[in-house]
Amino acid sequence: MNSRPSLPDLQAFCAIAAHRSFRKAADELGLSPSTLSHQMRTLEAGLGVRLLHRTTRSVALTEAGRRLLDRLGPVLCELDAALGELDELGGRPGGTLRINGSQTACRMLLAEAVPRFRERYPEVTVDLYTDGRLVDIVAEGFDAGVRLGEALQQDMIAVPVGGPIRFVAVAAPAYLARRKPPRVPQDLLAHECIRIRFPSGKPYRHWEFARRGQEANIQVDGPLVLDQVELMVEAAVRGLGIAYVPQPAAQAHLDRGELQLLLQPWCPEIAGLYLYYPGHRHVPPALRAFVEVLREIRAPGRA
Repeated sequence: MNSRPSLPDLQAFCAIAAHRSFRKAADELGLSPSTLSHQMRTLEAGLGVRLLHRTTRSVALTEAGRRLLDRLGPVLCELDAALGELDELGGRPGGTLRINGSQTACRMLLAEAVPRFRERYPEVTVDLYTDGRLVDIVAEGFDAGVRLGEALQQDMIAVPVGGPIRFVAVAAPAYLARRKPPRVPQDLLAHECIRIRFPSGKPYRHWEFARRGQEANIQVDGPLVLDQVELMVEAAVRGLGIAYVPQPAAQAHLDRGELQLLLQPWCPEIAGLYLYYPGHRHVPPALRAFVEVLREIRAPGRA
């Protein structure tokens, strides 16, 4: 290593790694993309190693970058925790609360929890990340994440964001006017299904159904693959096929009659969304206050 990097340089690297984008990281940091790019070139030159693979369309970590991020994320979390403890001594939460989740999850937070929290703690910045990746929240410097309860690790503290949730199959009346609606999950094999692509780049084909103890795991196919639930709902509304999505994401369109529920007996409720964070680490005051707000909202006879 030719020189010791500065804390702003390391924080900038973590922001780029979290967003996989110079533009989005620059927006977060209040810098121009060209300034941030120069900052990363200076950091890499000082360290004597390349941290990022750059193309005109994407940013990816090198092996050296991944190793640095794995070690650096927890260190910056500890720094934030130390500063948070100082805020706590001052009697009020402060700083930035960073939460990673899907767009659907963050919309649920924005519906009530975030407005109530912001009204109570205006000095705290709430930073929501919705890049769609299932991240290691500790390694990438997040205070918390939002994920389905069935996908949580055992060492995490989990707080319900909403009640149980259903994944449902939906289609537009226009699509169903020209195609016979499926009556059992296996009928989906004869339909145009709108699939989701995970950040790994691979389309996800498995749609899971259950009824009276009987399970059906269907490998669907279709000519349209998207990377966001909201786009899947929009495509279904436009009659492009059947989508399999969390019901809250489609509810407004269902209420307006733009979509219809399919295979309802085969779509049981599952554990809903949870805000989660490590149980073995110091809980920043801002996160503790946000958890209190979530619990108030969920409590019977809430305020």
